[in-house]
Order: sequence, then structure tokens, then C-alpha cells
Amino acid sequence: MEKTLKRISLMIREDQYDRLTKDGVNLSGLIRDLLDDYFGEHRVTLNVNPETHKLYAQIVSNTGSADDEIEPYLRAALQALLREKIAELQKLEKSAFVKTSRKDD
Repeated sequence: MEKTLKRISLMIREDQYDRLTKDGVNLSGLIRDLLDDYFGEHRVTLNVNPETHKLYAQIVSNTGSADDEIEPYLRAALQALLREKIAELQKLEKSAFVKTSRKDD
């Protein structure tokens, strides 16, 4: 579903403009994403390293992707993380409760 866009004028500092240009960030896309986050009822905030943050900003701002398009990928990543943690816990359980051949006195 295509959403109608409105043009606005925005003032930013020169250093901000330089950084956006250097990083290849589409400012319109970035602002739309930030506004969706700001007005959204349900949010998830992740702290990420600078490289991941830059990658996220480039992809979202330049593709016009919205959070609802990203959510299925986040859900898949969470499922993969859960499966990995379950496997780690099962491995811990097996190693922690290994039957010993020692006879109790």
C-alpha cells in the first residue's frame, strides 16, 4: 500500500549534513523511520555496534523500508537465537548431570 508523502523544509547543522553525505544516508527515509519509531505504540530498542548501526541506517533510509517490513526478519533472528540458546542449555544439562560410575557409600 503506497503512502502519500509530503515535502517539508528541514534545517540541520553543517556537520550533520557532512556526516549524512559521507555515510550515504537518505535523510528523508531516516526521518520517516524515526517518526514511525517515535509515534509507534510498541518499540524495541537495540544497542548495536557502529558498523551495524550504519548498515541499518543505509538500508532503511535508501530502500524506504519500514519497521513492518523488518519485523519478520527480526522474528526469524529471535527464533534462531532461541534455538541456539536451547541447544547450549541442553548441552550444559548433559555435561552437568553426567552419571558417574562411582558407587555411593
